[in-house]
Amino acid sequence: MAEKDPDQGKRRFLVAATSVAGGVATGAVGVPFVASMLPSERAKAAGAPVEADISALAPGEMMRVEWRGKPVWIVRRTRDMLESVKTVVDKVADPRSERKPGELTPPYARNEYRSIKPEYLIVVGICTHLGCSPVDKFRSQPESFDPDWKGGFYCPCHGSLFDLAGRVYKNKPAPDNLVVPPHKYLSDTRIVIGDDTKGA
Repeated sequence: MAEKDPDQGKRRFLVAATSVAGGVATGAVGVPFVASMLPSERAKAAGAPVEADISALAPGEMMRVEWRGKPVWIVRRTRDMLESVKTVVDKVADPRSERKPGELTPPYARNEYRSIKPEYLIVVGICTHLGCSPVDKFRSQPESFDPDWKGGFYCPCHGSLFDLAGRVYKNKPAPDNLVVPPHKYLSDTRIVIGDDTKGA
């Protein structure tokens, strides 16, 4: 009969104890690591829908709100501004917003004015070329970049032009129209940006 090695029992005990300690340590390190992968409250808030009160927005004016760290422009168009949208159809590259359906323009804004209500234009104020922020040039008057300018947005960085429906002009650096974010009206004076789900 073989003699028992007294050190063998110690070894087994030490291996078992070390394994248990290692498992506990791994769990202790793993919990914060997994928790760090979950979105923070600040991150959740950054992606949350935002509400805009448009009651004080006068015809011809624009207000800005921030959604997901991006500027969103809300323009209350005048009758003349709406008329100008019709007069530049032959100048814009994607007049019916048919490129990238759903990505740039939700179905409910895939129309002449790119809006739910013609009076209001709601677009992300970032040029689709290299992410610059265009400036508003609402007046219909000769401009250095277009002697027959009908009004809209001009990106001074590389010369992209957008009409008063956020549609990009032909042969400009920007490849696409300005993005229409998901949105809906809570009332005649309140809009939610970032959520277009219908209520129950």
